[in-house]
Amino acid sequence: MFGKVLVANRGEIAVRIIRALDELGVASVAVYSEIDRDAPHVRRAGDAYLLGPAPAAESYLDVERLLEVARASGAEAVHPGYGFLAENAPFARACEEAGIVFIGPPAAAIEAMGSKTRARELMQAAGVPIVPGTTDPVATLDDARRIAREEIGYPVAVKAAGGGGGKGFRVANGDSELPAAFEGAAREGEKFFSDPTVYLERYLDDPRHVEVQVLCDAHGHFLHLGERDCSVQRRHQKLIEESPAPVVDAIEGMRERIGKIATDAARAVDYRGAGTIEGLFQDGEYFFLEMNTRVQVEHCVTEMTTGIDIVKEGIRAAAGEPLSFGQEDVVLRGHAIECRINAEDASKNFAPAPGRIGSYREPAGPGVRVDSGVTAGSEISPMYDPMVSKLIVWDADRERATARMLRALREYEIEGLRTLIPFHTALLQTRQWHDAETCRDLIEDRTWLERLAFPTGDMQPVGDEAAPVTLEQSYTVEVSGRRFDVKVIGPPSGRDARANGSAPASAVRARSAPRRAERKTGAAGGAGGSDTLSSPLQGNMWKVLVEPGATVAEGQLICIIEAMKMENEITAHKAGVVAELPIREGQPIAAGATIAVIRAPEERSRGAGRQDARGYS
Repeated sequence: MFGKVLVANRGEIAVRIIRALDELGVASVAVYSEIDRDAPHVRRAGDAYLLGPAPAAESYLDVERLLEVARASGAEAVHPGYGFLAENAPFARACEEAGIVFIGPPAAAIEAMGSKTRARELMQAAGVPIVPGTTDPVATLDDARRIAREEIGYPVAVKAAGGGGGKGFRVANGDSELPAAFEGAAREGEKFFSDPTVYLERYLDDPRHVEVQVLCDAHGHFLHLGERDCSVQRRHQKLIEESPAPVVDAIEGMRERIGKIATDAARAVDYRGAGTIEGLFQDGEYFFLEMNTRVQVEHCVTEMTTGIDIVKEGIRAAAGEPLSFGQEDVVLRGHAIECRINAEDASKNFAPAPGRIGSYREPAGPGVRVDSGVTAGSEISPMYDPMVSKLIVWDADRERATARMLRALREYEIEGLRTLIPFHTALLQTRQWHDAETCRDLIEDRTWLERLAFPTGDMQPVGDEAAPVTLEQSYTVEVSGRRFDVKVIGPPSGRDARANGSAPASAVRARSAPRRAERKTGAAGGAGGSDTLSSPLQGNMWKVLVEPGATVAEGQLICIIEAMKMENEITAHKAGVVAELPIREGQPIAAGATIAVIRAPEERSRGAGRQDARGYS
């Protein structure tokens, strides 16, 4: 077993891995960006190193810096968690070349499964059923149009070859929608995976999203731990997961059948560690979708139903040890449900809602588990994904587990932040959830979502008085006769604490947390007045699709804002002419900031006349 492991991630998954390392008697090393200095995962680890500024490209994605920290800390292995570099074959190979064990599959397996086109080709050759579509990349829009018309048929899914987690996924219902879908999938593929290559699949109408957990070691063991149902999704990203899958439970022999598909897929690439075979289930047929070559966000529900610690087994496998169980030992007991508690406003079509947490209390009691990486005062930053925590419950069956989840949701207290708790509470009480449907009709029903709106004024941001002050102070210290100049960053000591609102004179720099702009109302973009289209969220302006003077229809796409690793489409709140457009691609935008001023044509003409009469140009 390893003596020390570096955890190359943040948030709840970093805390989860550090806990597993503690139980294995392995020392842990955390890494952090500048805005994560006081994060729970940093305090929880035995040692911690600063990576760099807040942007992921300058911190959590900086391969050279991560390897430098691994060497400096004496870490023998790196655990990537999920996201960031977890499925990055060059990083896995760089670790291997540096003599550091990558806790995950070999780089070759990541490469084989990381390219969805290559994975589909491998699975087809191995006899694993795949969703009808291409196994080669589709180079041009003309090629895509020909394939969609002649080979696959509409509706068609356009997917980034390196995609996953709902990124780089677009649907076209006909020729007119294909250009936007093709361009959107390629754009997200380039942005999130540095690969604009796309391929096409038949888009299945409302299938179940059923995935199988696998664990593999270097001793010839390729085992599955049953399945999870992850069908409740928004924009192809999961919201609720459960195990076992109701549809699989209902068909005799289906669990064994899809389990064999999963282990055959893992064996085809000589897999190691924890991984997930994702598939689509429709009309009694199960199709391979993709393989996630890492631990999944939703691994917790499988741990609850099997009693197997997936994270610890993955670490043992990377250390060269055999898995501690056999296939015959895997028995699913009871039912587990996971709700992702994201900082999002479901009433605004799941718009990201970053901010600072005020008071914070997690639910507890029998059968309740919370995997979180936050505490009171934590900042949910637009720099990273919007997850606050994962709330997981277990009980004897699905009905009882649902009741327990509703109780836990009622107990969960998160002040100062809009989250998905109201959404989960409402959805779990619907007929659709009771009947184990995908709930897609509800999630795509804007009227139903708007009923979940937070009452006006009940979500005041945590202000300056509640936000801790961070000080950066310089000191000279002497340790064992050696002099050191050190910099201390943190809250002021008692004698330096502000009593009258002023910072101590010795502070090099004092920062209080910024106030979060008050959020406007509206589904796609808020109306700051009858003509003003305001941004419903904080983020970066990814793309602007109109120009000043353009005539737009109500609901027409105006721009795309990137926030918390999601693209958010902002549409016109009224028909008219774009009189003002103070936004630029690539620039940050604050919640509440003006995106555009849209006036009726005659109103704009009168305004222009008044302006000219006063001599303005």
